[in-house]
Amino acid sequence: MSTKKIKLIAKYFIGVFLLALLVYAFIPEAEKVDLAQVRRGDVLITLDGEGKTRIRDIYVVSAPIEGRVMRIESEPGDVVKAGETIIANMIPADPRFLDKRSETQARADVQGAEAAKGLAASKVDRARAELEFALAEYKRAKELFKNGNVSISRLEQNELQVKMRKAEVKTALADLRVMESRLAAAKAQLVQPGSEGNNDVDRCQVCVHAPVDGKLLRIFHKSEGVIPMGTALAEIGNPENLEIVIEMLSRDAVKVRPGDLALVKRWGGDMDIQARVRLVEPSGYTKISALGVEEQRVNIILDFIDPIEKWRALGNAFRVEASIVVDKAENVLYVPVSALFRQNEQWSVFVARDGRAVLQAVDVGRRNDHEAEILKGLKVNEQVIIHPGNDVSDGSRIRERK
Repeated sequence: MSTKKIKLIAKYFIGVFLLALLVYAFIPEAEKVDLAQVRRGDVLITLDGEGKTRIRDIYVVSAPIEGRVMRIESEPGDVVKAGETIIANMIPADPRFLDKRSETQARADVQGAEAAKGLAASKVDRARAELEFALAEYKRAKELFKNGNVSISRLEQNELQVKMRKAEVKTALADLRVMESRLAAAKAQLVQPGSEGNNDVDRCQVCVHAPVDGKLLRIFHKSEGVIPMGTALAEIGNPENLEIVIEMLSRDAVKVRPGDLALVKRWGGDMDIQARVRLVEPSGYTKISALGVEEQRVNIILDFIDPIEKWRALGNAFRVEASIVVDKAENVLYVPVSALFRQNEQWSVFVARDGRAVLQAVDVGRRNDHEAEILKGLKVNEQVIIHPGNDVSDGSRIRERK
């Protein structure tokens, strides 16, 4: 073979190789996609909401009197017994300081009360003197009646006078006691803080006991201080008596019924907790959403089904999320919702077949936020593309993303 032919053949093979490289360069690269399998099973139709735990019966311990509360040594979480555990000790409040005008008025009240007491005492003396005179008259009339010198009518009149004078003495004594009480009340207005008989030793302490068995949840007034009557001191409840309050839009709450199953999620544990709807509150309320939109919401009350050992770590006012099961599609084909998209007003998916994406129209039944029931168009164990991008089309080469 001549050198010229060899060069011609070499050029031919080089040209073919370059053409192959050029063709290969323009072949579209297979799109990396995520795949999911068509499965058969149950699809739970749920309504999701956020909420928090709540102890059913919370007791607020309040100050029964106005006064100074001693420092509360207990801590949140301490166990308390009804009628035994002392929540707080209180001392009645000190009297207030009097300004000049109030003090002058109080002293005038004392003087007036002393004068009234003296007048009442004089009335007592007068009533007693009249009683003594009436008794003497009655005694004389009785002797004369025995001798036949006075009539029975006269004797009865003298007896009546004795009874009337005794009643007047009792009335006068009662008036005297009233005036003595008024005098004591007037003098009490002059008692100043720190005066005799007004120190912590002389005054009794009021012990505030726990009203129920449980645990201290919160202490509102830890330090010593003067507080008015009715001030909240502490909060008591039983952490094992928990319920869940879920906030839900009113348009969703109408689909929930007492007895519906609920799954408590994202509460901090590794597994979901089962609960059941006990009550859909009959009254809603307005709440402003994070976007500033007014929404009508309704509280859904859930009770735990799972044993306490599974949710013992939860306490009062812990945040949770819940999915309430309002319907259930049993033994159906389903795919992830992320595999569905609209194509010509028809639900469709991309099916992975022989390394290519095949557009497939499907009929969708019930669905939730994660799965959708497939009525027609797919078979079990087929693979569909989830989250298909714009680069994926019917017939596109694909390969699974590792």
